[in-house]
Amino acid sequence: MRVIAGSMRGLRLSAPDGINTRPTLDRVKEAVFSMLMPYLSNAVVLDLFAGSGAIGIEALSRGASKAVFIDNDKSAISCIKKNISSGKVEERANVFCMDAIKYLSECNERFDIIFLDPPYFNNAYSSVLESIAKKDILSPDGIIVVEWDYEHGFINNGAEFSIFKEKKYGRVGITTLKRGII
Repeated sequence: MRVIAGSMRGLRLSAPDGINTRPTLDRVKEAVFSMLMPYLSNAVVLDLFAGSGAIGIEALSRGASKAVFIDNDKSAISCIKKNISSGKVEERANVFCMDAIKYLSECNERFDIIFLDPPYFNNAYSSVLESIAKKDILSPDGIIVVEWDYEHGFINNGAEFSIFKEKKYGRVGITTLKRGII
């Protein structure tokens, strides 16, 4: 696993041991960031269910000003901190070991881009999207990127966010959401 482009291009990233994290495939990451390029410059990014932190670190590499990494697994947090240190971006990153919903309930910051890559099996994205809407942490022109398992599907229950783009990459689905009706 590596950083694909930007100031940290080629940087090798560590991943937590075990089966609790699924690193985003390079081809999926490349497609997502190609779509996000117009939005990345100086963006404040939230990487929920961060795993190795590869998505937030890629955003920093490509011009985001700050990234916040959230994961409730201590080995993932250790890995994220190691990767941030390897990329020399400690001053632009905040890392929290806590549940995503708990973080969102306490959050008072606004984000330009929010990445959600929750466990596929429990459709956790629904409650996370509700929390994002309730706390109003997405900037007015912000984007939410949800990675989901195509076998389980993605259902946008809330009227707060509309599907901006949706694409399938093998078994992985990527949906980007924006505020209101598009």
